[in-house]
Amino acid sequence: MGNRTNRGRDKFKRYKWILVVLSFFYGLFPLSVKKRLLEHHRNTLGNLGYALRFCLLKAISKGCGDNVSIAPGVYIFNPHNLIVGNNVSIHPMCYLECGPFEESYIRIDDDVSIAHGTTLICTSHTYSHETIKTIKDMPIDFKPIHICNNVWIGAKSTVLCGVIINSGCVIGANSVVTKTTEKDGIYVGTPAKRIKERK
Repeated sequence: MGNRTNRGRDKFKRYKWILVVLSFFYGLFPLSVKKRLLEHHRNTLGNLGYALRFCLLKAISKGCGDNVSIAPGVYIFNPHNLIVGNNVSIHPMCYLECGPFEESYIRIDDDVSIAHGTTLICTSHTYSHETIKTIKDMPIDFKPIHICNNVWIGAKSTVLCGVIINSGCVIGANSVVTKTTEKDGIYVGTPAKRIKERK
């Protein structure tokens, strides 16, 4: 694991100047074009796919650090409201839905690993209203998500809007995080509960 991580970081350092130039080039395009290109390269395989997704995200997002790995099959909605730090890996078939408004962002800090099939969603349907009767027509809430430094989110987990996952946490596979976590906790289940402290 450590060797593979180091190889990725070394490769990024080696080709960083190319990625910076390509990101600058993409930055000249209109936002709508950049978003379409990111969608187009969602499933592009190999090093080329990783490079193109990184450069496009860097050109679109509120902020994108170094050595960010976005695997094939990752869906990112409203990427202009995404903030990503350094050394972040987002594995295949993840679903990141930022809200359309500036306050409904997803922020992922440094040294975060998000395993395959994970969902981060900044929107939530309300289910009761004084005058609206049909559930599908009820208002939508928009709240940010913040994943702090040094966090591992296990496969097929879900993080709901308004949640902060504090630094040092591990979220077990198939967990649903509905509330803000405490630092250095291991959380599992639906809804996710702290079962112990990570030593």
